[in-house]
Amino acid sequence: MGAMTRTILACLLFSLAACDTGIRTVPQAGDFRPMRIVSLDYCADQYVLQLVEPERILALSRDAEREFSYLRERAAGLPTVRPAAEDVLVLGPDLVIRSYGGGPNAAAFYARAGVAVLNVGNAGTIDEVMAVMANVAAGLGEPERGAAVIEGMRRRLGVLSELTRSAGTIPPRTLYMTPAGVTTGPGSLVHETLLAAGLENYEQTPGWHSIPLERLAREQPELVAYASFGAGAEHPDAWSAMRHPLAQSQLADREVVPLDGAWTACGAWFLLDAVEALARSATQ
Repeated sequence: MGAMTRTILACLLFSLAACDTGIRTVPQAGDFRPMRIVSLDYCADQYVLQLVEPERILALSRDAEREFSYLRERAAGLPTVRPAAEDVLVLGPDLVIRSYGGGPNAAAFYARAGVAVLNVGNAGTIDEVMAVMANVAAGLGEPERGAAVIEGMRRRLGVLSELTRSAGTIPPRTLYMTPAGVTTGPGSLVHETLLAAGLENYEQTPGWHSIPLERLAREQPELVAYASFGAGAEHPDAWSAMRHPLAQSQLADREVVPLDGAWTACGAWFLLDAVEALARSATQ
């Protein structure tokens, strides 16, 4: 089907649906079990791949098999789609799930087109990650599977809490670094991840920003958490603060805990993989 044909069909579908001016959202849990699901971005992909059977997945995002997609192996061979209205509507989904895919107006657009929309919420703490899982699982018609994931998270957190408590050491100051040369302080899920691992965040300025090179010149962290996203010399931010000798020296001179970038690319249950890797290094 050509691009022009897809566009015409999508416009017809939208025009018919536009007669109903209401916005359709996902019905209450238990009333709706979607069978033709389209995911618009790789964060939403993870929930779909974790919670529903492949035969209920109409299409995933085009990033579903990228290195920063945690469940990329499960995505192999499944159809993908651009997060463009004309491509999505032609597929005839009964649910569109998204975190950021399709842009800021996507949720309202698809809802007005008569397609149920499930928005994956943002999480700033591990408790909020569990709340998002519960909400998304209910929207996908799989509350029991979501509850099982949450229970698994609680068990893992209990083991981690005992591990850090029994270690009884001063939490090492840990600098989180990425190939793009950024770090983060309080107010981020990465910060909460460090705390859950029994660590102290070296960076205390709230939010995301460049690695503090001036501070590194006079004050060093004890531990470095390095989130690799499969980046090399060709990385688009290769000439960022990460190229500075002070930043490079942290990777050469400190104990470095390598973190799979997929563990922290989305604020979801699998961030506990990062917590566990960090906790093991801190308590050795």
